[in-house]
Amino acid sequence: MAVLVAVTDSDEGRHALREGVREARMLDTDVIAVNLTLGALDTGDLDDDVPVRVIERAGREDRDPVVAVIDEIDAHPQVTRLVIGIKKRSRVGKALLGSVSQRLLMTSPVPVLTVRPD
Repeated sequence: MAVLVAVTDSDEGRHALREGVREARMLDTDVIAVNLTLGALDTGDLDDDVPVRVIERAGREDRDPVVAVIDEIDAHPQVTRLVIGIKKRSRVGKALLGSVSQRLLMTSPVPVLTVRPD
């Protein structure tokens, strides 16, 4: 069993990683963090009681982040949960613009835990 976290370059992404570690601690399992940021993922501020394995986004630079996350879920059958960060969007924003979070929520083959920073 493992918890996979999609980590973006945002407050929501960092919050998702912290909450993914918390979820993994409750489930007594590990975290697999898919780094969707543009640089190195810093895990130094996380508690070290839960192992966190960082997977760098592979493939072309313009590769769809949703495809990258789903591919990692498929490649790691031990993943039983996906954690993603979300932010509040207006109705117009939801209707006109797609989001990575929304697409992951709709296509994930495992249950999704959505978290939002306070």
